[in-house]
Amino acid sequence: MTVAYPRKFQHRLGARQILSQVVRDREIHLITLNRYRYSEQRSCKDLTNLIEQLDGTPPELVRDLSRHVSDEARHAMWLTDLLIDLGAKVSTPPGASYIEEFERLLDSETYDPKTNLDDFVISSLAAINVTEKRGCEYFSAHIYALKQAPQTDENVRIRETIERIFPEEAGHVRWGNRWLAQMADKSPEHRQKVETAKRRYAAIEQAAFESGMDITLGAELRRVNNLLEIADTMPLWERTRYLIERLPQTILAPDLQQTRINVAQRAWNRDPKAFFEKFVPMFLTGLNRNSNSQ
Repeated sequence: MTVAYPRKFQHRLGARQILSQVVRDREIHLITLNRYRYSEQRSCKDLTNLIEQLDGTPPELVRDLSRHVSDEARHAMWLTDLLIDLGAKVSTPPGASYIEEFERLLDSETYDPKTNLDDFVISSLAAINVTEKRGCEYFSAHIYALKQAPQTDENVRIRETIERIFPEEAGHVRWGNRWLAQMADKSPEHRQKVETAKRRYAAIEQAAFESGMDITLGAELRRVNNLLEIADTMPLWERTRYLIERLPQTILAPDLQQTRINVAQRAWNRDPKAFFEKFVPMFLTGLNRNSNSQ
């Protein structure tokens, strides 16, 4: 089967490059850790909802998902303890929400587990698997970046916490791969459905990931391009409805506008000189990126 891995941000920046910058700025570092905490906490809610939808069938998957909830809750607890001990916030993270954007981009056709169990399971597993892969990529890069950073007590404690989480997250990826392989082995039709689901959710995850990273000029156009890439994984008769439902919010992008304002305010409050020397040129690079890609 095809193996889908997370792509670099804008095909240029990998996780190690991004995290090497993150660990140098304590404010951004703590915000990043809080995003991890929020994602782990939210996963408990989403996985529990999935268990309730399955309503006991198949029992093996329900059992595995219950254990998955336990793991995610433990990770959220470790990160919450860490952040509170460091004097950091544990509120809803600022800026665009990766989780909410991922859910907004999900295909409009939802499968009813009571009438179409296999398709529902394939879709659910593909969505979980692709987000877990992104998490593993970033935890691994975060550990690497912290090993290169000054070995302060705080950095060491952060690294040790992430090192406790990372092996279990890698186990979740392997678990998802096994379940998807089992579903694919049922029939040639099932194999095709698994491959399609993996491509679709990889495109959805990449779009959601980039929406939270890209606030520069022209980000709206790049979001539309990502939306078209998702639509390309769908049958022709589904594409039009999908695009009509999501294009208005993608173009207007109210979350993006608010994030831009918040980031600009923080940059100005921290250092007005750096705001003009660094933030404004960074914001304008988006226009250059769009021009160079044409």
